[in-house]
Amino acid sequence: MGDGAGKKIGELAPPMRLMMTPGPSSIDPRVYRALAAPVVGHTDPWFKTCMDETQILMRQVFQTENRVTMPLSASGSGGIEASVLNTLEAGDEAIICVNGWFSERMYEIALRSPAKVIKVETPYGMTVDPGDVRKAGAGKKIKIVGLAHGETSSGVVTQLDPFRKVADELGALLIVDAVASLAAEPLNVDKQKLDIVFSGSQKALSAPPGMSPITVSPRVEEVLKNRKTKVQSWYFDLTTAMNYWGKDRLYHHTPPISLIYALREAMRLTMEEGLENRWARHRVNQQALIAGVEAMGLALLVKNSKERLVTVTPVMVPAGIDDAKFRNQLLDEFNIEIAGGIGPLKGKIWRLGLMGYCAQKANVLLLLSAMEKVMTDQGARVAPGAGVAAAIRSYAGAEAAVAVSKA
Repeated sequence: MGDGAGKKIGELAPPMRLMMTPGPSSIDPRVYRALAAPVVGHTDPWFKTCMDETQILMRQVFQTENRVTMPLSASGSGGIEASVLNTLEAGDEAIICVNGWFSERMYEIALRSPAKVIKVETPYGMTVDPGDVRKAGAGKKIKIVGLAHGETSSGVVTQLDPFRKVADELGALLIVDAVASLAAEPLNVDKQKLDIVFSGSQKALSAPPGMSPITVSPRVEEVLKNRKTKVQSWYFDLTTAMNYWGKDRLYHHTPPISLIYALREAMRLTMEEGLENRWARHRVNQQALIAGVEAMGLALLVKNSKERLVTVTPVMVPAGIDDAKFRNQLLDEFNIEIAGGIGPLKGKIWRLGLMGYCAQKANVLLLLSAMEKVMTDQGARVAPGAGVAAAIRSYAGAEAAVAVSKA
């Protein structure tokens, strides 16, 4: 018999954590309420209305009129797969910009397509130079340029407009991974003429993991219609998935009803707050967090302040502190989860997340004081209260600036 045969399993009772990670992030109680609502059938007339409302809210969050805008029943990685495999077929060439673990994943998925793939790379903690993409595509017929708007592994944000310009010069579609940036960093799909943008439900939207919002421009719809071959993934074929989310509501697969409820409520809360207010809230809280960690003597991975992603702040692990031991003590003593580094940054950074519902003053001040306590316990020399004091000064400055702008 297998391990645990005959063992009686008790009722599920997860701990209440403060998830200051790069996702999943802590969830608003109102979203939990939506998650617990009665499940109906996926062809129920009431649910069809719920789907309509979900799509309306999603278009508002993405700032787009795109007809093909829907949540994929998958994590953000499913969004990568759908974007890349739907657009690429044999004979196509693609450029993928790689500056971290998740943009590397886009490259890996593109390699599984029949297209020829060119990688334009820069070290973790930096942004790819659009000029390098221009050079890589010179004289070639490039079908897509793919990049991460927010690179979750290294806390870097990339300005999209220069890449749109280069993609236009190359005659290419622009595919954007907005998993870590949607509803936290300024993003306007229609104004910025982005061809495919996908995200993840568990990041700054603060819904549970398991859905990947995606939006596809009319130009991409044309490309999909004119494919010579079928998309190699049945599950992620956007033309058939859209038959269910389109006006016909033709059965494709059974979507996660409860996750759609939760995503609908999370997006409703996003729009209730207002996108610009939400962007500003993330920015103000991250500035305070950065002021605090620097005052505690910690160094940041991303040196250029303009390239810092508001949702993920990577901090260098100081000499003499054990990465895992530090994170475990934060979890055990304060119920706070932060993340370590992945890929080449494993053991070198802590990734501090301020996503959606989690990006609050109280959480920033708590995290800084908890970090001071754990660092002191583990033998680091930290000026008492320095982190919290610097964060408070940063908040005071931001509040004064708002008061002046309103006067």
